[in-house]
Amino acid sequence: MAQAEAGNLAEARARVGALHGITDLDHKLHFYERWAPDYDQLQARGFLQLHGVDGSPKMLEQAQARGLYQHLSLCTLGQEPLPSSEGTFDAVLIVGALSDGQVPCSAIPELLRVTKPGGLVCLTTRTNPSNLRYKEALETVLDRLEQAGAWKRLVAWPVDRWELATSELEMGPGTSDRDGFISGIIYLYRKQDMAQEEGVGPSPQPPADL
Repeated sequence: MAQAEAGNLAEARARVGALHGITDLDHKLHFYERWAPDYDQLQARGFLQLHGVDGSPKMLEQAQARGLYQHLSLCTLGQEPLPSSEGTFDAVLIVGALSDGQVPCSAIPELLRVTKPGGLVCLTTRTNPSNLRYKEALETVLDRLEQAGAWKRLVAWPVDRWELATSELEMGPGTSDRDGFISGIIYLYRKQDMAQEEGVGPSPQPPADL
């Protein structure tokens, strides 16, 4: 059992490390498709209506096979709009995709657009040296939206042992430990009701699903 787990971890690290070196979008999506049979989808935690998007058809096939999602769409975040109407979802999550070479910061307004007023948006990114430039650009976008009254930050939670580093380039002083973990951060925002921001109507209430 221990040997099998170690082998799987080494293989996963090799795959993620290879992904970071792919800059062409078509090649990156093809890479994800080859990984799809082993992809571990997020499990439902009390939400009854789950919609998902991915840029890889093979990933969507794996998600469909799980039987957890009511609707799945092919969509490349940052390249095209999300296939949902404004104010559709009680909660929107993007975990593990906001980082250098993956989903661009320009996708953030789309996540906010499809969230209901009073709904929640949860985002994560890495805080290790190789991703700090991306994190700074991301926080510029997040802060600009908050200053505009579009949403309010509820949480910015640093996590020291976020994930295992896949290469030495990801590691650095103060951002990794002796076990090879790098750090990350979780952001949680509540979308503001623009009418309430203008002094009309009640304060947004938490989504009924939560």
